[in-house]
Amino acid sequence: MTFADAPSGANLFLDANLLVYHLAPHPALGPVCTQLMERIENKDLLAFTSTHVLSEAAHHLMTFEASQRFGWPSKIVERLKRQPALIQQLTNFRQAIDQVSQLGIQILTISPPLISAAAAVSQQHGLLSNDALLIALMQAHGLTNLASHDDDFDRVPGITRYAPA
Repeated sequence: MTFADAPSGANLFLDANLLVYHLAPHPALGPVCTQLMERIENKDLLAFTSTHVLSEAAHHLMTFEASQRFGWPSKIVERLKRQPALIQQLTNFRQAIDQVSQLGIQILTISPPLISAAAAVSQQHGLLSNDALLIALMQAHGLTNLASHDDDFDRVPGITRYAPA
């Protein structure tokens, strides 16, 4: 299913990839992610994300910004680790993350017991730890709709994934 298939009034958990596609913006997927964000701003959808998803999005946005600003085609994380003063010159990633709270997206926090629950989800469905943590958090809050470009989530029964395309 696509973002357009998400019914009005639905609760929707937002994965990091669509936030990055909207905030970066991605040339092909950015416009449809922006349309989804407009539906959220207009309160057509009730959106949730988490602190760990925002951190993941911030990391990706930081590396994209560094790549563009410094003309680095690869090994961006390694270069930033060797030149930490350059991180201080990056500001767009922070401004982008600050926009998320202005969109009316509820940001959920991770409690310690969810880490153990995520490990069980990881083993049960073959998900990497950040994705498993997202599912554990959704389950803890009774959320079943997910906006993500990552089809690994399709392995989790009871989760309806809405993709950009």
